[in-house]
Amino acid sequence: MSKPIILVIRQFPTPLMAALQQFGDVRLLDPAATAIAEGDILVSSGVDPVRAALIERLPASLRLIANIGVGYDNIDLDAATRRGIAVSNTPVVTEDTADLVFALLLATCRRLSVSERHLRSGNWAAGASQLGQRVHGKRLGIIGFGAIGQAVARRARGFNMSILYHGPAQNPEAAAALDARFCPTLEELLRESDIVSLNCILNAQTRHLLNAETLAMLKPGALLINAGRGPLIDENALVDALRAGKLGGAGLDVFEFEPAVTPALLEFDNVTLLPHIGSATGECRMDMARRVCANIGQFLQHGAPLDRCN
Repeated sequence: MSKPIILVIRQFPTPLMAALQQFGDVRLLDPAATAIAEGDILVSSGVDPVRAALIERLPASLRLIANIGVGYDNIDLDAATRRGIAVSNTPVVTEDTADLVFALLLATCRRLSVSERHLRSGNWAAGASQLGQRVHGKRLGIIGFGAIGQAVARRARGFNMSILYHGPAQNPEAAAALDARFCPTLEELLRESDIVSLNCILNAQTRHLLNAETLAMLKPGALLINAGRGPLIDENALVDALRAGKLGGAGLDVFEFEPAVTPALLEFDNVTLLPHIGSATGECRMDMARRVCANIGQFLQHGAPLDRCN
């Protein structure tokens, strides 16, 4: 029996490429190729677009897209499902991403980035004169109360923050454990929160969840943290809100058009910008590599991955 053909959408780090070779013949896919003759499994990352046009060109033998990342909005699930292709993810990033969310929250509230920039440029006085916002005791609104949202809430409890959450459904058990209050409407959460953290999935309903209308619902001086997905925010509307002085600041690890960043966001000293590093710890990336391999192994042995998304 011939070895399975593992197509990779990019050259991954050497240890992962070596691990994939245990399953079969690893080949680099050219996404622009008009015809893809062979392949059983496609390995992608969360920043690689796997749209319908590419999925339609995949060979009939391909039955799994193994995505490295907890999010899978980069993949056209409907197109994959129509072709009978399973899609899996690697839901092992919760704690590291929550750490990053809270680091971003603290850095934005306390204006750490601009203070450091002044210090590095030799202007101690300008750096020391930056006045941020207190974090402890504030009201944190979490949009998306899944695993990552709950992990953020656990960290917030250590800062004696009161917690609100909003999502498509209540989670009474988690809410009780974290002393969190459900807001049935997005408007209620936005109007009551001092700091808002976006931790929901990206889909048709949540794209531009924060836009000119909803940003106007935030209380004056509120801060916005997004380590979920960039298109959750209409960045043009965010820039307008920042220029108007409506917001106290924003902390962004993800961007609407990444890897491009809306140039105007670079102008603001009260905005903290990071290059999508929510899972960027050595330990977490190893966990993700192990999980994608576990999904592939389970698929080859039993016909279904551990973490099927469709």
